Amino acid sequence: MKKSSGKIENSRQSERLKFSFFPGCSLKASGHENTMSLLKFCDRVNIDLIELEDWNCCGSSSAHSVDREVAKNLPMRNISLAPKGIPLMIACPSCLIRIKSMYLKIKSDKALKQEYEDLWGQPFDEDLEIVHFFEIINRIRLEDYIDQPKDKLKNLKVAPYYGCMLSMPPDLRFEKNYYGIMEQTLAKLGADPISFGYGARCCGTYLSVAKPQVAQKVVNEIVSKAMEAGAECLVTACAMCHLNLEIRCTLENPIPVLHFSELLSMALGAKDQKKWFPRHIVDPVPLLKKRGLISS
Repeated sequence: MKKSSGKIENSRQSERLKFSFFPGCSLKASGHENTMSLLKFCDRVNIDLIELEDWNCCGSSSAHSVDREVAKNLPMRNISLAPKGIPLMIACPSCLIRIKSMYLKIKSDKALKQEYEDLWGQPFDEDLEIVHFFEIINRIRLEDYIDQPKDKLKNLKVAPYYGCMLSMPPDLRFEKNYYGIMEQTLAKLGADPISFGYGARCCGTYLSVAKPQVAQKVVNEIVSKAMEAGAECLVTACAMCHLNLEIRCTLENPIPVLHFSELLSMALGAKDQKKWFPRHIVDPVPLLKKRGLISS
C-alpha cells in the first residue's frame, strides 16, 4: 500500500460500487447542499450514484392523508424506474419509508403486484434492494480513502440528530434503523459525539407548515438540549429535519446545523464548502475555522 497526493491507494480503490439514486424533493430543493456534498462524498469513496430518470415525489407525509390512490401510485412509479441489478439508494428517511414500505407491500400481495405490472407495463423486480444512504457507510472502510482520519474533524463537539423516521413504522420493523452510525463514523474522524437524549425526537416534520408554533417548540427543545450537553453543532441525517432545525429555531445564538454528508466530504478533502455553507441560516464557518477544520 502506498500514499499518493494525500490519498491512500490500494486494491479497494479500484472497485467502484454502483447505486441507483432517488434524491427526493427536499434534497433537490431546500436541501440542495445535502445533495452536493453527498455526491462529492460518494465520488471520493469510489461510488457511482445513478439518479433515477424522471423520478417523482414519493408522496411524503401529505399524499397518504389526502388521496390513498395517489399515495400508492407515487412510490410505485419510482420503483418502476429503478434499474435491475443494482441497489436503489435513498438519502431521505421519509422517502425511504414511503418507497420501501410500498415495495414490501407489492412483494407480499399478489393482487397489488399484478396491479403494478398492469399499470407500469413491466415485471416487478423481486430482488430490488432498497437502502438508506447510511448503508454506504456499512459497505466501505473510510480508512481506505483517507490519511490520518482522527485529525479530520478533531475536537469538534457534534450532537448527532437522526430524527424519528429512521425508527421505522411497524411494516419496516425488521429493517435496519441505522442509529449509532453517525456517532461511530464521526468518532473515527476525530470528532467528539455528544449524547443529549433528543437525537431521535421528532422535529415537527410537516407541522412546520401547518402549525409552525408546534414545530418551533420542539425544535427549540432539541437545539437547546444539544447546547446544554456541550455540543458546538448538530449534524442531521435528514434534509427535512435540517430545514426545521434551522428555520423554526428561535433561540438566541443557536449552534450551527450540518448535514452528515457535509462533514464526511470535508473529512475526505472536498473544497466545495463555499457552495454549501451560504445555504445555511446559522453560518458554520466561524466554528469550523475556530477548530482549524477550514482555512477560508
